[in-house]
Amino acid sequence: MVVPRAKDDMTVLGILAFEAAATMSRLVSLHRSLSDSEISHLRSETMRSQGVAYLNSTDQSLLVRLACAELIVDLDRAAGAISCLSLRCRRAMPVGFSKLYADLKSGSIDPSRLGIKSAGKSIEKRVKKMEKYVSATSRLYQEMELLNAMEATERRSWRRFSGPILTQKAQQLASDTLQLDIKSQHQKVRRLKVDSLWNQSFDKAIDIMALAAYSIFARACVVFSPFVSGLPNIVVYKESSRLSFATPHLKFRIHPRSGPLERTPTVKEVAIRNSCPILRTKDDNENGRVDWIQTLHPTSRTVGGSGLALLYANVILQAEKVMLDGDALAEDREELYSSLPLALKSMVRTKLRDCWKERGSSDGELAKGWKDAMWRIFGWLGPVAHDTVRWQKERTMDRMQRFESGPRVLMLQTLHFSDREKTEAAIAEVLVGLSLVCWYDEQRRGSMRYC
Repeated sequence: MVVPRAKDDMTVLGILAFEAAATMSRLVSLHRSLSDSEISHLRSETMRSQGVAYLNSTDQSLLVRLACAELIVDLDRAAGAISCLSLRCRRAMPVGFSKLYADLKSGSIDPSRLGIKSAGKSIEKRVKKMEKYVSATSRLYQEMELLNAMEATERRSWRRFSGPILTQKAQQLASDTLQLDIKSQHQKVRRLKVDSLWNQSFDKAIDIMALAAYSIFARACVVFSPFVSGLPNIVVYKESSRLSFATPHLKFRIHPRSGPLERTPTVKEVAIRNSCPILRTKDDNENGRVDWIQTLHPTSRTVGGSGLALLYANVILQAEKVMLDGDALAEDREELYSSLPLALKSMVRTKLRDCWKERGSSDGELAKGWKDAMWRIFGWLGPVAHDTVRWQKERTMDRMQRFESGPRVLMLQTLHFSDREKTEAAIAEVLVGLSLVCWYDEQRRGSMRYC
C-alpha cells in the first residue's frame, strides 16, 4: 500500500504527529472542561465540597480565580506547542498564530475577526475532527510500539539459532511466522499513518488547533471575565452567537448555550445559580497582563507550598486502605508512621499519649466511636487526597496517557492549597484513631484465643 504524501515533504507532520495529537487532546479536554455541565458541576459541587471548603477556602471568588488561572495556564501551554509547530507552516495565517493569540489575550483584536462564535456547529465540528485524529494517532502509536517489540524479538531470535538440527528447524519455523506477523503489522501501521496526523500537513493541523485555541480562550472569557479580572470582557450577541469585546457602557449577557453564568457590568454582586454570590476580584493588571502562573503558586502556609501535597495524600490513602482491609499489620502502621515529617510525628505521639490515659481496658465502645469518627473524616478528606494523586498522575503522564482528552482534576480540588495546620490536624486524628482501633482489635483477638 502506497502512503500518500504532501507535495512538499517538509509540510508533513511525520513523527511530530504525536506531539500534535497530545496538543489536540489537551484542547479537547479544555473545551470539555468549559462546557455548561462542567462549569455547573464546578460551582455547585466541587467548590462547595466539604473538603475543599474546610481545607482550602470558602472564598468563592478565590476558587473561581484559581480554576480560571489553571485553565488559562493549560491553554497557554497548548498555544506554546501550536506556536512551535506553526513555524513549519507555509501559509500566513498558521504562521501568525502566536501574534493573533497574544492579541486576543490582550483584547487588541476582536474575536469576530477570527470567526469565533459562542455556539454552533463550527467549534463542535472541529473538536470532533480533533478527537478523530487523536484516536487514530493514538492507535498508530500503539501499533508502532508493537511493531518495534516484534522486530526486537526477531533480532534476538536470529542470535539464538544454534544447537541440534531439529531445534534450528523449529526456530526457523517460529522466525518465519514472526516475519509474517511483522509484515502484517507494517501494513497496519501504513494504513494508520494515512488516517492519522502522521500524513497531515502542518498547515492543516495548525488551522484546526488555532481556531480551537481562539474559541477556548473566548469561551473562558465568557465564563470567567465577569468574576475574574485580567481577562477581556467578551459580549455574545444572542441573535447570531457572534462574539465581540464589550465596551464599558454595554450591558451584556451570555448566550444560553455559552454557560450558566450571567452578569451585567453595572452589578457588583452576581448571583450564580446553585451557589452563593461571587464578587469580582480586584486586580490592577487588566486585559491579559495577569501572571496566571504566579496565581497558582501556593503560599508557605499551605500543604503544597511546603512540598508535602503528594506525601500527605499518600498517607491519607494508606490509612484509608488499612481501615478498609480491617486487618492491619503492625508493620504497615509502623511504615505509615515512619513516612511522616517530624512535626506531624510529634503531634500524633502527643495525641496518642493523651488517648492512652483516657482509654478503658479493651473498650469496645471507645473503639467504635473512633471508627465512626474516622469514617466521617475520610468522607471529606479522602476525596481531596484521591484528587491530589490523580492530579499528579495527569501531569506526569506516560506517552499513551497524553492522548486522554477528558476533563482533568483542578488544583483547587487537591491538597496543594490546603491549610497545612488543618490538614495535619485531620491526619493526626485519623492516625490516632487508626492506632486505637487496631489496638482494640488485636486485644479482642488475643482474648478470644485464650478463651
